Amino acid sequence: MTTPTATTTTAATRASASARSSDAPSLTFAAIARSLIAGGVAGGVSRTAVAPLERLKILQQVSSSSAYNGVYSGLSHMWKTEGVKGLFKGNGANCVRIVPNSAVKFFCYEHMAHGLLDLRRTFDKDAEMDVLTRLGGGAGAGIVAMSATYPLDMIRGRLTVQKSAADAAKSGGANYRGIYHAFTVIAQKEGFGAFYKGWTPSVIGVIPYVGLNFAIYETLKDQTVKMQGLRSASDLSVFAGLVCGGVAGAVGQTVAYPFDVCRRRLQVSGWVQAGVQAGGPVYTGMFDCFRRTVAEEGVSALFHGLSANYIKIMPSIAIAFVVYDQLKIILKPEIKISAG
Repeated sequence: MTTPTATTTTAATRASASARSSDAPSLTFAAIARSLIAGGVAGGVSRTAVAPLERLKILQQVSSSSAYNGVYSGLSHMWKTEGVKGLFKGNGANCVRIVPNSAVKFFCYEHMAHGLLDLRRTFDKDAEMDVLTRLGGGAGAGIVAMSATYPLDMIRGRLTVQKSAADAAKSGGANYRGIYHAFTVIAQKEGFGAFYKGWTPSVIGVIPYVGLNFAIYETLKDQTVKMQGLRSASDLSVFAGLVCGGVAGAVGQTVAYPFDVCRRRLQVSGWVQAGVQAGGPVYTGMFDCFRRTVAEEGVSALFHGLSANYIKIMPSIAIAFVVYDQLKIILKPEIKISAG
């Protein structure tokens, strides 16, 4: 015979399990679509807002020219030599890449973080969302999103640093006319393997970068909610979200930056139309790139462009997280990361 106490306990257990399962992301088509839209829009808005600084960072990473030293002098040089278009050169390709990348990254993070939490709860039923779980979810999401859109990143990098049309004509070459033209030319002349040049350091770099971004951002939000006595993270002000995102972006980028430099150099390695590295070194791989860069230019070369990137990445990551959170409130994709 079942006692009232046992019945009550069983009901409570079921209610607790139901509450926990309700935290898990919804997999309905509508929820998936809304989540992907929120992530894609967040990525496009954030990257366009900092496009001039993004291009300056790449030029500093692969160029030995002093014209790009410093944020103000570098932006001024681009403005004087190429005008407004120069400031946003390559941004179209960047948005084509970042929109699906951001959509997949945010979507995968939500599911991977909850998947890891569910796995932990098979061993510890009282396990809660913590920094390590978020770090693992972010790292996994970063790898999937980066790998899925890497060819677009490679093309974007080349469009960003290629010579001006006049210089290309003088050297007997021709510029890529756009994303599709770049894709066909690279495939014909270099093979499809060229689209994944620099992939290895990218994978290694994206693990701490995206992992730390999500882990620090979500953890800082939780702590801020507790400090301000709010009901949930959705009650946080936009300013508080921007601060949390800025801190997360700065920490993640500092750790992963040398791998980003290596990735860019490998992407333009041996490519004669690179206006900043024509006739430059041809690297055999990631380790050769690191070794030669340090030997020939010093350790500081692995951090070329980091100052410009701090100015870029902090608002970029902050805007992306805040736009995503706000769109989730508007679109209600039924996906959330909770502390429980």
